[in-house]
Amino acid sequence: MKSLSELEAIRQKTLERIALRKEDRDDGVRIVIGMATCGIAAGARPVMAAFMDEIDRRHLRNVTVTQTGCIGMCRLEPMVDVIAADGSKVTYVKVNPEKARMIVADHIVNGHPVTEYTIGNYADQA
Repeated sequence: MKSLSELEAIRQKTLERIALRKEDRDDGVRIVIGMATCGIAAGARPVMAAFMDEIDRRHLRNVTVTQTGCIGMCRLEPMVDVIAADGSKVTYVKVNPEKARMIVADHIVNGHPVTEYTIGNYADQA
C-alpha cells in the first residue's frame, strides 16, 4: 500500500464482499460445522472440506459454509447444522466426508433431509 486511496479502495471492496455474503445468506442455506477441539478430533476438518468441495463442484451459489465452537454433545461429533432460508434447522451427527457429500446432494440440492444421519434418528437408536 502506498496511499490512503489504495487503503480506501481495499476497504470498499471488502465491504462490498461482506454485503454480498449477507444478501446470499438471506435467501440461501447455511451449513454450520462444529469445529471445537472435540469436533476437529472427531474429523470435522475433512468434513468441512468435503462440504466445500461438493458445493464448489456443483456450482451452488446460495450455500454458505461456516464453523462454530462446541455444540455440547462431543460424543456425536462431527456435528453439522443445515439451516434453510426460512430458519428451519436439521442437525446431523457423526458426519464423515461421504455423508457430507450425500447431505449436499439430497438435502441441499433436492430438499430431502437425510434422516438416517440426523440427531433425531440417532437418539431413537440409542
